[in-house]
This record gives sequence, C-alpha cells and structure tokens, in this order.
Amino acid sequence: MSVTASMVKELRERTGLGMMECKKALVASEGNIEKAIENLRKSGQAKAAKKAGRVAAEGCLGIRVEQGYGVIVEVNSETDFVAMEENFKSFVQTVADTAFNSQQTDVTSLLTQPSQADQSLTLEQVRQALVLKLGENLQIRRAKSLTGNTVGSYLHNNKIGVLVALSGGDENLAKDIAMHIAAANPMVCEPNEIAPDVLAKEKEIFIAQAKDSGKADEIIEKMVEGRLRKYKSEISLVEQPFVKNPDQKIGALLKAAKASVTGFTRFEVGEGIEKEEKNFAEEVMEQVKG
Repeated sequence: MSVTASMVKELRERTGLGMMECKKALVASEGNIEKAIENLRKSGQAKAAKKAGRVAAEGCLGIRVEQGYGVIVEVNSETDFVAMEENFKSFVQTVADTAFNSQQTDVTSLLTQPSQADQSLTLEQVRQALVLKLGENLQIRRAKSLTGNTVGSYLHNNKIGVLVALSGGDENLAKDIAMHIAAANPMVCEPNEIAPDVLAKEKEIFIAQAKDSGKADEIIEKMVEGRLRKYKSEISLVEQPFVKNPDQKIGALLKAAKASVTGFTRFEVGEGIEKEEKNFAEEVMEQVKG
C-alpha cells in the first residue's frame, strides 16, 4: 500500500512526531496507521508523542543578528518552569542558530535541518530527545527573518522580542527602535500601511459609540474623524512618541538620523495561543488519579 501525504499528516497530528519519522513508520507498517503508532510506542518515540496533545503556551524567544541579517524564533513549553530551564534555553538558541545558518524559517523544513548543536542529528531529533528529558510538550512555533542595511534586535526577558531593519542609521539606533517596538507594539510603520478593513471596523465602532452621545450627525462625523486620526497615530510606529524621549516622535528620531524603517517583526511568547483553563480542584483530582 502506498503512503499518501494525507496519511502522513494524520499520523503527524496524532503523534506530534516529525514528517520524516511519520513517513518511515508508515512505510514500515505498509500504510497501517494504527500499527505505525504501535511500533512508535514500542520504539519509545511515542513517549514524546503522548505529550504532543498538551497545550504549550509558555516558552522563550531566541534571536541571532549578524551583518544585516537577523532571525527570531519562538519555542513553546507547557510551563514557565521548563521555559527557565537551562537545557530548554540552550535548545531555543540552537533553533535560532540553525534558522540563521540555514536561512530557513519554515518550521516544517527547519525541523529537518542539521542541528547547530550536533550536526549528526536533525533539529527534530534534538527536540524529541529534550521532550523525553524534560517531560513536557515542546514545540518550535514560528520563525521569521529580516534583511536590511542595518538590522537590530531587542529581547525582553526572553518573552518579547523584536527585529528591525533600517535603511541608514546605525546599530544603536536600530536597538533603540527595536526597544520602542517591544514596549509600544505598533501595528504598522506608516499610517498609510493600515489595512482598509481594519480602519473600516474601527470606524464602525467609533460611529456606534458616538451615536450614544445623542449629538447631531455633523458633530458625530467630526468626532469619528478625530478618533480615527488618533487611532492611526497610536498604532503607527513613526507617529508614536519615543519611549526614551516622549517629546520626540519616532518619525522625527529617524529623520534626524537620516534613516528609515524598512521592516520590523515583534514576537510575544504565547500570543494567539488559546490556553487551557483548569479548575484547581479538578487539577488536583487529576493528579491524585494518576
């Protein structure tokens, strides 16, 4: 029986193992998914796979920047306790180094790359070994790169990380801008980059709020225009007051240095992941049972 991509996908979803491991297991089991899972359990790989269904919303970020090129990665764990563990933090940096050296930011492809910590092993093999060692579901969630005339970065407690690319300027300016982005979390660089649907949604909200005031339509229109202008300035990098000097906007800071931002990326650990909320009594009962 031939092994199809959908079969590999199903086994991967059920076990949390890498694509190549799943394909090999299916070939060995002649396409029988249940038998493949049984064989993986026998080989010990499924010990790591059992943990794959648990929510990993904690973790750390890793960054590496050199000579106008930078990468940022997010690696998740189940608990902040493991996120602070030295073996885990070392693995996060290995992921960043591997992404940097391979210039690969697609996670599926990144997992197949030789680990920069031990090139005889793939990154996925190193991940699985660490899952067994630390006893938690560990996942490489995402990676992104930036290239520019000057690339700077800022990492806050390994939880919020920023890459920023400049045309002109220097490393100190790039670091200051990255630090500002970490704190202020702009959505775009320039106001004209805000997506029309985002503005339309905000305008709809502002109109609804303004109508509750009972004012005339022409006054409501001016109120909405004012609120939209304020909203655009609040989420646009160049319009934000510089966190280190609130009297100066980022746009003015860049202009004084004859520089411009050509791109930026901001990661925050766990953003967008739906965390499982547990009842404390139920959690204790689970531990008692098993």
